[in-house]
Amino acid sequence: MKNIAIVGATGMVGQTFIALLEEYEFPIDNIYFFASAKSAGKTVLFRNESYLIEDLNDQSFNRPIDIALFSAGASVSKIFAPIAVAKGITVIDNSSMWRMDTQVPLVVPEVNPQDVKLSQGIIANPNCSTIQSVIPLHALQSFGLKRVIYTTFQAVSGSGYKGVNDLKQNLDGQAGTFYPKPILHNALAIIDMMLEDGYTKEEVKMVDETRKILHLPDLAVTATCVRIPVFNGHSVSINVELEKPFELREVIDMLRLQAGIKVFESEIPTPLDASGQDLVYVGRIRRDHSVPNGLNLWVVADNIRKGAAANAIQIASLLMEENT
Repeated sequence: MKNIAIVGATGMVGQTFIALLEEYEFPIDNIYFFASAKSAGKTVLFRNESYLIEDLNDQSFNRPIDIALFSAGASVSKIFAPIAVAKGITVIDNSSMWRMDTQVPLVVPEVNPQDVKLSQGIIANPNCSTIQSVIPLHALQSFGLKRVIYTTFQAVSGSGYKGVNDLKQNLDGQAGTFYPKPILHNALAIIDMMLEDGYTKEEVKMVDETRKILHLPDLAVTATCVRIPVFNGHSVSINVELEKPFELREVIDMLRLQAGIKVFESEIPTPLDASGQDLVYVGRIRRDHSVPNGLNLWVVADNIRKGAAANAIQIASLLMEENT
């Protein structure tokens, strides 16, 4: 049994942490809920008990807590994660703050569970699109990964409540207030900040995080990330060039053997299929005839569950196994 804290308890991922800890019957002695001052004083229901949401401050971790699940943004994690670690708490952080820190493991349990042992107090949860992409890539590593091209089609829930509200406002005939252009009937090829070289921060995250998780620092990776008017569930078209020749049946069988994946051969998986699920759905598995050993995959997953909350709770489960 563990004492758990949730930081960012009122956000979309925070609320999903709460739901999944209950759904998974995660072994908990005591649980604490933290959020910003504007949410402090509200209550949350967990396992039929009402809990007070507390204002997050530098005294919040002065109590027995084993694991803190953070999903309150990079600026909050930058300040409060080290405070929690100094109290002997292991932080599993869903923000981008620590992902590329060389001292912080970046973990997808189906891919690199051994990396939790490298933790010095903080374990980073990867970007949602990266999580669902590296699991099928990991399944194919025995063929050798030569080059990866990502094109993502990301749901508005990836932007949290602000993105969801923009789409709802557009559907009601109102202008949105979050995205730079209407999201309804549209596709926005900019997620996060645009950088000087023409890539966005989201695209750079996918490139850098893929290399780190797969332990392939020189892997050739590129990405284009697009926001689309879907409420939940990210889709990624993955074009991968392998080092070794393959039979398509071999590839399909390797994907079927990979933990965390459901393979679709006759059907085409959609974000709606994946919504509410923890598995990564892989379909449209076919050769890319334009290059030697080329392959195309269509990969969909629930970005709030597997792409965030579920992956973090899986990491927490790994920590519990390490301590038993």
